[in-house]
Amino acid sequence: MEHSTVDPKAIRNIDGVDWSYGMRREMQEIVPGLFLGPYAAAMKSKKCDLQNRGITHIVCIRQNIEANFIRANFPDTFKYLILDIADTFTENIIRFMSQFQQFVDGCLKEGGKVLIHGNGGISRSASLVVAYLMEKLSLSFKDALMFVQRRRFCINPNEAFFQQLTEYEALCNARRSVLSGGTLPSGSRKRKFPSDPDDNISDTAMT
Repeated sequence: MEHSTVDPKAIRNIDGVDWSYGMRREMQEIVPGLFLGPYAAAMKSKKCDLQNRGITHIVCIRQNIEANFIRANFPDTFKYLILDIADTFTENIIRFMSQFQQFVDGCLKEGGKVLIHGNGGISRSASLVVAYLMEKLSLSFKDALMFVQRRRFCINPNEAFFQQLTEYEALCNARRSVLSGGTLPSGSRKRKFPSDPDDNISDTAMT
């Protein structure tokens, strides 16, 4: 299976700023109110930064064996969802989508802002964000992946998550077909990625 990755040296972000290696240690806003980043963005030294960005909710993704160094550092300040997900080829990440989506939706509907992080903000957390955008914005897997990569270029779901997200696209299409009361025409199954990299996704699109 082909699995393309993005070369950070060859791409600029949506504001025309060169992506640098150090930016992988920061969080980026993917759509209004939804941030993706590494644990480094949620460490004890980053409390003021989180508050200054308006973060109210945090999704912390870790394995049990990572709990000693990936922690919910501010339970009295932010609302947390902790998901026990391994970055392995045997992990079923899609089974966490319902819980993840309810938490993120609840945050955004309250007018809050949410940070989703794992350890590096590259595989597990990125996969959940990609799946969330597929569901909420009716994007294909390819378009959702590109959408997130254009904002956080270092993301790279592992091969198993890549395959699961490909299959999740069909599930999203089937669900939308049922909700619409019919079968989706073959040409309408995928929403095209905005041609202009500066196109904005409105807050209402996420509700």
